[in-house]
Amino acid sequence: MAERTPLRLLAEDKDDLAVLSAALQDAIARVGDIEFDARGRRLTIGFNRFRWEGDKRQRVRAGLQVSGVLSLKARRIRRDRLDAVISLLSIAFEPSEPPGGVLTLTFAGGGDLRAEVECLDLMLADVSDPWPTPRAPDHQA
Repeated sequence: MAERTPLRLLAEDKDDLAVLSAALQDAIARVGDIEFDARGRRLTIGFNRFRWEGDKRQRVRAGLQVSGVLSLKARRIRRDRLDAVISLLSIAFEPSEPPGGVLTLTFAGGGDLRAEVECLDLMLADVSDPWPTPRAPDHQA
């Protein structure tokens, strides 16, 4: 993959979601970067994503949009601390009434967002040039 090729992913099934979740593993965001538009049924989060697909230690600004969101619940994420930093571990989907279900974004420290969705409809897009970062995420601890 070229050094500056922006990542663009769509997830409409569990296999797609696994790829998108892997690309976002260890992405960081501020709580204030989470926006839920109940009327538009859309959840948007701005992340600083570690570029796992690159051969250098880099991060890039990326946007995640989840469409068809019927409700959103947060657990152990304080919405009043907009500058608090959260780190995404994974995204999972549990079907309920097909094609709908619950999408869970799990963050380090035990927090999560649970979105009841009409169906899997996620889009991830890099929106900036990458920049160097001194450390790569480490999962051996």
